[in-house]
Amino acid sequence: METAYINSPLGITKIVGDENGISEITVANAGDNAVSGVIATELQEAVSQLNDYFLGKRTDFDFKLNPKGTEFQQRVWKGLLEIPFGKTMSYLELSKKLGDVKAIRAVASANGKNPLWIVVPCHRVIGTDGSLTGYAGGLWRKKWLLDHENPLKQQSLF
Repeated sequence: METAYINSPLGITKIVGDENGISEITVANAGDNAVSGVIATELQEAVSQLNDYFLGKRTDFDFKLNPKGTEFQQRVWKGLLEIPFGKTMSYLELSKKLGDVKAIRAVASANGKNPLWIVVPCHRVIGTDGSLTGYAGGLWRKKWLLDHENPLKQQSLF
């Protein structure tokens, strides 16, 4: 497995993967890790696409993914991939979409264990009342990501 650390507007981003795909993307506060000087070949496309995302030049990702998780977690993560850029979905809606409204807690738990920050867009899942609930990276990061993806930017009146 190869590992790279890159700067992002939300902290230092850690990317882990190999020739089988990217298995982990996480974020830490600045200063927790040094930024990588050299990026392994297997990680270069992911680094490039993440940088483009933060620059506002990319709305989806097409590099190979290889997350590790249970069969149920994999199902939930695939469901997350279907939430369009700039849109949100509640945990209840996601549970219904996956075929079991009673599985809302299990869906929320799988969402929280998503190993591919931003790429598998767990930040697009919100509370039924529209609240920004439960985000491992901190609610301020979730808010930033949703604002970044919102196609209707609020214009200043003054």
